[in-house]
Amino acid sequence: MSTNLIKENDLILLILDQRRRWLIPVKSGGSFHTHKGIIEFDDIIGQNYGTVVFSKPHKQQGYKFLVLKPLPSDYVVHMARNTQIIYPEDAGLILLYTGIGPGSIVIEAGCGSGALSCILGNYVRPNGHV
Repeated sequence: MSTNLIKENDLILLILDQRRRWLIPVKSGGSFHTHKGIIEFDDIIGQNYGTVVFSKPHKQQGYKFLVLKPLPSDYVVHMARNTQIIYPEDAGLILLYTGIGPGSIVIEAGCGSGALSCILGNYVRPNGHV
């Protein structure tokens, strides 16, 4: 079975346009309501990432939504902001100045939302540790 297929409980990045994007889990029988109509998750489950779905009842009006696999930066941007988080732009500078890369062992204080840990974990894989 391909890892490119969307399964129930997968997180997807649903994109309407450059500004409006949502990071949501897909549940069988569920739906996502927007101002442009309703996206039925059963229309998404079993499709490949990169597919285009149409909202209902506005299908005739052509409200297209792109379904993508989220990147680590998408998780960070869509995190709840109970604390100050490190955004991808800042994390990039941290990685640049520290030389952190694949196989690195990193100690991180862990007193925030987990955004930096998420980014660090992505960059030290497959053999590194945070």
